Amino acid sequence: MALFIVTTGLFALLCVSQLARGQNYTFMREAIHAPPVAYYDYIIIGGGTAGCPLAATLSRRYRVLVLERGGSPYDDDRVLNMAHFSDVLSDTSASSPSQRFVSEDGVINSRPRVLGGGSCLNAGFFTRAGAGYVRAVGWDPREVLSAYRWVEDVVAFQPELGPWQAAVRRGLLETGIVPDNGFTYDHIPGTKVGGSIFDPEGRRHTAADLLRYSRPEGIDVLLRARVARILFSYRGGKPVARGVVFRDSQGVIHVAYLNRGDANEIILSAGALGSPQLLMLSGVGPSDHLRSFGLDVVVDNPEVGRGMSDNPMNAIYVPSPSPVELSLIQVVGITRFGSYIEGASGSDWTTRSASTSTGERARSFGMFSPQTGQLATVPPKQRTPEAIARAVEAMSRVPDAAMRGGFILEKVMGPQSTGNLALRNLDPDDNPVVSFNYFAHPDDLRRCVAGIEAIERVIRSRGFARFAYPNFAFPAMLNVTAEFPVNLMRAGVRGGSDPAALERFCRDTVTTIWHYHGGCQVGRVVDRDYRVLGIDALRVIDGSTFNASPGTNPQATVMMLGRYMGVKIEKERMLTEGSG
Repeated sequence: MALFIVTTGLFALLCVSQLARGQNYTFMREAIHAPPVAYYDYIIIGGGTAGCPLAATLSRRYRVLVLERGGSPYDDDRVLNMAHFSDVLSDTSASSPSQRFVSEDGVINSRPRVLGGGSCLNAGFFTRAGAGYVRAVGWDPREVLSAYRWVEDVVAFQPELGPWQAAVRRGLLETGIVPDNGFTYDHIPGTKVGGSIFDPEGRRHTAADLLRYSRPEGIDVLLRARVARILFSYRGGKPVARGVVFRDSQGVIHVAYLNRGDANEIILSAGALGSPQLLMLSGVGPSDHLRSFGLDVVVDNPEVGRGMSDNPMNAIYVPSPSPVELSLIQVVGITRFGSYIEGASGSDWTTRSASTSTGERARSFGMFSPQTGQLATVPPKQRTPEAIARAVEAMSRVPDAAMRGGFILEKVMGPQSTGNLALRNLDPDDNPVVSFNYFAHPDDLRRCVAGIEAIERVIRSRGFARFAYPNFAFPAMLNVTAEFPVNLMRAGVRGGSDPAALERFCRDTVTTIWHYHGGCQVGRVVDRDYRVLGIDALRVIDGSTFNASPGTNPQATVMMLGRYMGVKIEKERMLTEGSG
């Protein structure tokens, strides 16, 4: 009997392991196999970082449809392998899991186009929101903790620090970013080692892995299902969401409707660009803007698309006299002046061969490479495809010794600068027009300057000495890699000695770390339960609802939110229907 129990347990663990890899997702298929018309209790638009845990939770009791515009992460080894991190971001093909866009600020950015959303593209850092953030948005702390743990059981791991990351940690502590909080998922001022969605073998675990929690009979996941618009009916003069129109990869139109019942809902989880864009395409947004595209106005809400923010990032390349390990974000200094200090190290992140126009191999520096759009030596408005090509060429000529090192970066907490999103056209696959107005608010600029000054102190610290050249000075560093086409402090800038020069550096070298949010914010577009204002049976549950980015990295909280709201919706419905 005991042997039977052990054997059964091992078989169950094996099945779960296979399921987490997506091998047994019998409910996932291409949208071309969908019927022309179908009916569900919940229709979730976007199988991303929030959509996957939300769908898995609701499927336990109800019939759920997930419409994902991209493909499966399990079909693309680049997504799941840390060594190929930059390959995905630099792939600009129509079938890429990453869809590049350029904000009106001129900063090159990416949005996900794959099941699992941004958790398939990012640098993997996993950290919770702070207790103050949870209180401010009105979440139940106990349910939040339970939801985080539900997520962490599948996708989060404790990283093992290599020598370079350990040196960054020592430098942060030595320069006063204290206390030492060790390894923790919690958001606490000081220096800490955070979690990672990369396991010890370098394999990425994404929000799509959370679909292992699904009841297979309760969920359908359709891939390459591009939603065109949400359908509405009216009840007592008030619009009610009733269905969605979507196209498969062959352009065939399908319609999914909600089953009868007042509790059934459509939930937008298409992300900070996709959710406000689809609301507008469905007639919900600023009336003048919608009518200019010939759209019928369902609800006039000028707040749709407002409050767009992206945490500005500025990074400094530090050449090293000693070998460095390959690492993404593992250590963070959570300062008290409103800036986060982090680092990533190692060159040649990709094993993919590439050539320049001269026939030489194209060099890559992961998340800070011109191939991924991180072209911070060129002011934002000048970051053209031609500039990227020139930078890739220049990188091929950089000596190997100069490629040995890492980046220490700062990113602004919050931030307080905001922009807007608007339709570019009526194509839901095209990128909307978006601006973030980086550093428009003086506090953001002040925090950037303070962060750059903190980076210089870390580089000069005894704890980091092994990985910095003796008698380190910014101009000397520049001379070593004079043509290095990534993020270099300019020769005339000295940390702390010229605040105006540092401000120029912040503006000219700003890049993204893909933490953009807003567009469907709580109190403006949705209420505190994420119901769209003025419409029944429609919610938005994703990062577009955030007024500020939670913690040092939002992905853990976005996944938590999907689970948290799934549980809340389920409980409230059970009580209303008397089945609780």
